[in-house]
Amino acid sequence: MGEKKGTVIGEALTLAALVSYQDGTVASRTLIDKQVGTVTVFAFDEGQGLSEHTVPYDAFVQILDGEAEITIAGEPHHLSAGQMIIMPANKPHLLRAVKQFKMLLVMIRS
Repeated sequence: MGEKKGTVIGEALTLAALVSYQDGTVASRTLIDKQVGTVTVFAFDEGQGLSEHTVPYDAFVQILDGEAEITIAGEPHHLSAGQMIIMPANKPHLLRAVKQFKMLLVMIRS
C-alpha cells in the first residue's frame, strides 16, 4: 500500500472499504492531513453522530454507503449513498446515522 506502510498514496482503492463499521461508535481514517486541509473517511454505526458544531471553512461530504441526516443551521437534509452536500463555513451543523453510513469528508482550510 503506497510508498509508506499504511498510506494510500499512489494506490487505486475503494473509498468505502477503507474504514469498517464498528458497533456503537464512529470510526474514521484520515487519508490526507495537510495544513491546507484534510480528507477523511468515516463509518457511523446506526444512531451515532456528531454533535452540533461549526468550523471556519466549508466542508464537502459525500455519502458512500447507507443513510444520514445532516442538519445545517437547523435545516435537516436526508442523504443516501451517492449524494453529497457542502456544509458552509461558520454555520452550525450536525450529523446523525439514520442507518449505518460511510462518508468522505473533505475540508479545505484556505
